[in-house]
Amino acid sequence: MRIAQKNTVFSAVVSLGIGLGAAVSAQAADKVSYGTNWLAQAEHGGFYQAVADGTYAKHGLDVTIVQGGPNAANSALLISGKIDFYMGGPQGEIAAVEQGIPLVDVAAIFQKDPQVLIAHPDAGIDEFEDLAKLKTLFLGKDGYLTYFEWMKANFKGFKDEQYKPYNFSPAPFLADKGSAQQGYLTSEPYEIQKQAGFEPKVFLLADNGYSPYSTMITTTQAMIDSKPDVVQRFVDASIEGWYNYLYGDNSKANALIKKDNPEMTDGQIAYSIAKMKEYGIIESGDSLDKGIGCITDAHYKAFFTEMVGIKVFKPETDYTKAFTTKFVCKNTGVALKK
Repeated sequence: MRIAQKNTVFSAVVSLGIGLGAAVSAQAADKVSYGTNWLAQAEHGGFYQAVADGTYAKHGLDVTIVQGGPNAANSALLISGKIDFYMGGPQGEIAAVEQGIPLVDVAAIFQKDPQVLIAHPDAGIDEFEDLAKLKTLFLGKDGYLTYFEWMKANFKGFKDEQYKPYNFSPAPFLADKGSAQQGYLTSEPYEIQKQAGFEPKVFLLADNGYSPYSTMITTTQAMIDSKPDVVQRFVDASIEGWYNYLYGDNSKANALIKKDNPEMTDGQIAYSIAKMKEYGIIESGDSLDKGIGCITDAHYKAFFTEMVGIKVFKPETDYTKAFTTKFVCKNTGVALKK
């Protein structure tokens, strides 16, 4: 479970003159910053890996990871130009298009959103549709306005009367077998197992038709226009970092994660990595043969269409302004997989 702590900034200063040829090695590394969406965790591992193993340095980059958290405002820092990249998502970027803010997704590290609903193991909830039988669903406000609306539109039986606000504690759920709660595949189920001593039923929304990308590399249109080479190198290096994190020695990256977030444990990290692999959070769909980070118009459009159907976005919105495919789907890093 994510535990709030003071927001910190981990600055990785990388060496010069490594790897990409004379044109890169002859000049100082480009300084860029990447803001995450929460406290440091395994779900950010590939970015920390690229710092720890010198992949960013190899690509001529001096990268600062700006840790997110409950008091952070990294999306606002991106809009104001105080950081170069952010861990965004399609809902935020399409909303930005509707507001005339030129934010653009340039890579989709998570092909599946890790959002889950969690039920008790002995409550007769065997399929996603069975959740509609429960009296109570503990959901955050954003979930109630988005994926719960999607659930009501696509499955029978879900109704507003089930909704109760989620207060980021599993206690109400644990006390009520007739309830389910929201969570993150890689986080809340682990904490519930620790606290309650049982393995809960976990239902990944993405495996039941809910289709947003997640854990994006998001930047501004101005950055793409003025520094496309820097964008490409950051995307490529981050993708390589993710392959190395999943399939190589990730001990140094995990040490950096725990330095930024001392509440993080080895057990939680191992659980998160295992679940990301088991459910194909990073490697599934288009990324299987086109490489981690792949974005396609078809996938992005499918999510946009879902959200238009539940009136989250206007049908006339030009969703294509929220992303570009020019930096990904190039098999970057595939050869690194072991």
